[in-house]
Amino acid sequence: MPKVVFLHPDLGIGGAEKAVVDAALALKSRGHEVEFVTAHHDPSHCFKETRDGSFKVTVAGDWLPRSILGRFYAVCTYVRMVYAAVYLVFFSDIAFDIVFCDQISACVPILKCSKGKVLFYCHFPDMLLAKRDTLLKRIYRAPIDLLEEWTTGMAHVILVNSKFTASVFQNTFMSLGKCKPSVLYPIPDFTAFNKPVDEPVDDLLPSNKKLVFLSINRYERKKNLSLAIQAFGQLKDKISKSEGDRIHLIMAGGYDERVTENKEHYLELRRLCDKLGINEDVTFLRSISDMQKRVLLENCDCLIYTPDKEHFGIVPIEAMYMKCPVIACSSGGPLETVVDGKTGYLREGLPDQFAEAMERIVCDPKSAEKLGEAGKKHVEEKFSFRAFTDQLNTVITDLVK
Repeated sequence: MPKVVFLHPDLGIGGAEKAVVDAALALKSRGHEVEFVTAHHDPSHCFKETRDGSFKVTVAGDWLPRSILGRFYAVCTYVRMVYAAVYLVFFSDIAFDIVFCDQISACVPILKCSKGKVLFYCHFPDMLLAKRDTLLKRIYRAPIDLLEEWTTGMAHVILVNSKFTASVFQNTFMSLGKCKPSVLYPIPDFTAFNKPVDEPVDDLLPSNKKLVFLSINRYERKKNLSLAIQAFGQLKDKISKSEGDRIHLIMAGGYDERVTENKEHYLELRRLCDKLGINEDVTFLRSISDMQKRVLLENCDCLIYTPDKEHFGIVPIEAMYMKCPVIACSSGGPLETVVDGKTGYLREGLPDQFAEAMERIVCDPKSAEKLGEAGKKHVEEKFSFRAFTDQLNTVITDLVK
């Protein structure tokens, strides 16, 4: 069996990290030898599979700065990833047949100096995630964008996480017209979701509320978390006081003390709750564990998924599997995963539209139960971990051949 090394910038807690961990689990289940190389891995802030010994994790380049005077994050990330690749290829004793790298393609030329093949998994073109609101930023990003496009095209195989990302890939990397990325939905392994829960529910959920809305996402501005709070505030204004007193919103997600934006945005959201007068009706949870996430999805009544033009979005899949209906933006990945009116509701990313869909859940709890039942069936039929494993295993074995 081919040996696969996963090269990832930071093995923290997030959608990209979850995707590569699940990919590693899928390949391991088919007998492949798998390990990770990364620039940063904190055992107190990571998925348990990279902490409990399921995979060997090698850290290279963590001494390099993440930024310079609070700036140049992109350059520093590229340098850290290239350093990790140089270490893997030229200085480590790690043997491999395939390198599975993602997020940062700048390391691909280094990886091609080895005898192994390179698979690049594109979550989304990095150049579209960067701000260019000043001339200096546009000048700063220009060479980085060219490097991203050039090095992405050097990979032996390119995978993307959704049909939406595939279309964006083709429209963004104009010089890579001959590259046809294959779609591999990053479907999680639901085995752990079927095990008994040993997490106390009372510590996570309010005991005096009958209906709880849930938002799960990293504390980043691009995740549009304020939409959930604004919609919840409008919902409170739309319904009667007695109904309003029995509903609650939980804001949960990844939070890293090293990331300035996480700390700033968390405080911004708290201030927004204070401005809307809903402090007592909103609970904030930071850096929840896998088990805590499962408890929340199993016991909450509806997931509010706020990112606009999200590349794919694993959380809606997990929510539907746990019979939790989803309200999401009608753009990006959710268009491929959430069935409007059957497994949840798709709305434009506006507070009044989200509030209208949330009101449906409040006024008709039985319909929410039907949405939840249909959601689980939908995931089991369309998004199975076995299909994900089969497709990835075929890609790996064909690449070696």
